[in-house]
Amino acid sequence: MELTAALLSRRTTNGAFLPRPVSREHQRVLMSVAAAAPSHFNSQPWRYVLVEDRRTIEAVADISGRSMTALIEQGVFFERYRRYFRFSHAEMEERRDGIFIDHLPGPLRPFTRQVFSDAGLKLMRQLGVPAKLGEDNRKLVAGSPLLMAALLDRAEYRPGELSGFYSVFGLGASVGNVWNTVASLGMGIQFVSTPMELPDRWRELGELLRVPPELELMAVYRLGYVPPEERRPSIDWSSRHRKRPSQYVFREDCTHPETD
Repeated sequence: MELTAALLSRRTTNGAFLPRPVSREHQRVLMSVAAAAPSHFNSQPWRYVLVEDRRTIEAVADISGRSMTALIEQGVFFERYRRYFRFSHAEMEERRDGIFIDHLPGPLRPFTRQVFSDAGLKLMRQLGVPAKLGEDNRKLVAGSPLLMAALLDRAEYRPGELSGFYSVFGLGASVGNVWNTVASLGMGIQFVSTPMELPDRWRELGELLRVPPELELMAVYRLGYVPPEERRPSIDWSSRHRKRPSQYVFREDCTHPETD
């Protein structure tokens, strides 16, 4: 029952972490639960890089911040993810997916629904929002005491083959174990996703981490201890809604949705 409660209360940390280092004991716990995940034929294709060196973290933060600025400035971010944005409680209650944009900088609040439109993007450029968001993102990553890079062994990870699926499935289970354990340690975790959106920045990050040819860099996360009161970023959202059973569960075949 404790495990079930932990799974149902899982969170992603959008705000800053406390500055103190993550203890080696807690790092070992996280790597132990990562290793406990299921994998095809017990292949355990995952590899992890734990980063505490401040120079490396600052460099990753710089790449992440520049990526965020470029994505917002070019409109790529909004074009790619616009279908997930929700702007009211009623919309979230009906759809029960996506993210509810409920926290915006003061000048943008009167234009909440239009802020991610083409006209809204023009206004954000005029107000310097892309650079502000990029700097916010840089600070969040730079202030993280621990980064965790997740990689796959190319001997197992072969895209286009079943082994590719099995490897990604296994890594997802492994990272999921970490994600569902951090709260019990007083910690939080967040995906450092913006460099992945730009191939040049992702290659830059791989070079920084000295990823060898036999490994594939799949994702980077920031981790740390969560302060009692979290300060929200300039643009933030809530994503606690989950689809009702009738929206994602079927009985016997795909023509009989589960009842709520």
